[in-house]
Amino acid sequence: MSAADLGNLDERITEAVRHFWRTRAGQATRQKRSGRKDQGARGAVTGGAQMDGFISLLAELIAASGISEKHVFLNSRLELPGFFRPTKEWDLLVVRDGQLILALEAKSQVGPSFGNNFNNRTEEAMGSALDLWTAYREGAFNKTIRPWLGYIVLLEDCDSSRTPVSVKEPHFKVFPEFVGASYARRYEIFCRKLVRERHYNAAAFLTSESLAGRKGKYCQPADDLTMQVFAQSLFAHVAAYADRK
Repeated sequence: MSAADLGNLDERITEAVRHFWRTRAGQATRQKRSGRKDQGARGAVTGGAQMDGFISLLAELIAASGISEKHVFLNSRLELPGFFRPTKEWDLLVVRDGQLILALEAKSQVGPSFGNNFNNRTEEAMGSALDLWTAYREGAFNKTIRPWLGYIVLLEDCDSSRTPVSVKEPHFKVFPEFVGASYARRYEIFCRKLVRERHYNAAAFLTSESLAGRKGKYCQPADDLTMQVFAQSLFAHVAAYADRK
């Protein structure tokens, strides 16, 4: 990726984080005004659009690579066929000349409850990758191009996500990297393993505290899971299929 294309990436990430927290706060406020307070944080979780800042950022990078907008899908027509289920809806697709170039998913998790949600997130990400790669093997998408698959996670930085979590080992020992690992550490390990096991081409892991996040503050705990590394991998792949002559 050129210096010009990367020049304002940090600024755009800040905008995306700010958009996430402000959108979430707005959804929670509208939920309270509607009188549906018994849902807890569910309205803010299911309201959608929270990660749109990240999707827009990456769509701009794809455009900078020379891919025409007509090949980029981020608001509609996001379904891909699966092998174990009929379809799966992704957050961003690049499809050109009947070939899948890129598929991307962006997820978030905010407390106070992290346990079940962490399991749901990891199972969903692993299942989506398995479904896509099996469908790819069976010829659902491409004949020659191996698509690029990306995964982004934004996690709330708080006491509950940073506190070490115990593990149960009634029969066998868990892998040592999980012993005493917080949910933040578990997400980092998970994202890294997704890439190392080649389920995803790249993954990005960010954390952000709720109040500071409204000003765009964030952290990237792992050097190999930054948005910068993610963007470079994405850009290098899609640039090979640019429309420039």
